[in-house]
Amino acid sequence: MKLTKIIATLLSVGVISSMSPVQAQELTGTLAKIKKAGSVTLGVRDGSVPFSYLDDKQQYQGYSIDLCMKVVTALQKHLGLTELKVVMSPVTSANRIPLMANGTIDLECGSTTNNLERQQQVAFAPTMFVIGNRVLSKKTSNIKTLEDLRGKTLVATAGTSTIKQMTILNKEKNLGMTIAVGKDHPESFLMLETGRAVAEANDDILLASQVANSKNPNDYEITKEALSVEPYGIMLRKGDPAFKKVVDEALIRLYKSDDINRIYAKWFTSPIPPKNINLKFPMPAQLKAVFANPTDSGDPAAYAAVPEAQKTSDKRKK
Repeated sequence: MKLTKIIATLLSVGVISSMSPVQAQELTGTLAKIKKAGSVTLGVRDGSVPFSYLDDKQQYQGYSIDLCMKVVTALQKHLGLTELKVVMSPVTSANRIPLMANGTIDLECGSTTNNLERQQQVAFAPTMFVIGNRVLSKKTSNIKTLEDLRGKTLVATAGTSTIKQMTILNKEKNLGMTIAVGKDHPESFLMLETGRAVAEANDDILLASQVANSKNPNDYEITKEALSVEPYGIMLRKGDPAFKKVVDEALIRLYKSDDINRIYAKWFTSPIPPKNINLKFPMPAQLKAVFANPTDSGDPAAYAAVPEAQKTSDKRKK
């Protein structure tokens, strides 16, 4: 009875109702880590244009970073902080998962494929991009399909899902390819550019960016054949549902708003720094479908088909 009176008194003076969700329950995991430090650490990439890269002023920027900053704002509000410092921590394709798992970074804001294998080690926020895995080569090489690479040298970037896929296809199709490894995307393209590899396998948007930023864009072409369709997601630690809930809700709000169209246009259909090159990469139908119905699925089948309603809507807009 006494406890009831105490609660009634607290309610009458507004003490309980004024408590934020963060104050009302003890923080755990990444949320506790961030609040204690007063900072959040973003894993960023040096050369994953236009997702996450260094510009000519050595500042990190890109589509993925813009999305992560929306999450940072939501985290600051959720934790009731007047200020939340953002630390940019460079990662590579090879070390991004270990650095997430050991707590070095809190969000990975790059161009990371969300797949079922990786979901055994880390978690992903709702999909932010959908890509096709393709092959880039110089037009003079006349590479139209994977079969055209029989007995030749292909390069892919270390730590990517692409290099694993190429290794499997090479064996299954008995192509006899030599698969060279670039430490990052810029090095992979350099190997193609300088003739150390006949072709580069990578995600179509990354290949398009490399071509657009090259010395002679007209020298290259990307195969029409898509070897796979895969989702990109912002990566976070596995087994931390409270943190994932804040991240997911922030991105879903963004995806449901007109703001996502502005951010997409900024990086994919407008001139971007440092060379002010326009990638001219309209939003794919699969991505429009994902924004309409957000998912963090790592199953490629969830993205391969576009709902008929979405196709009809796209035709009407043309």
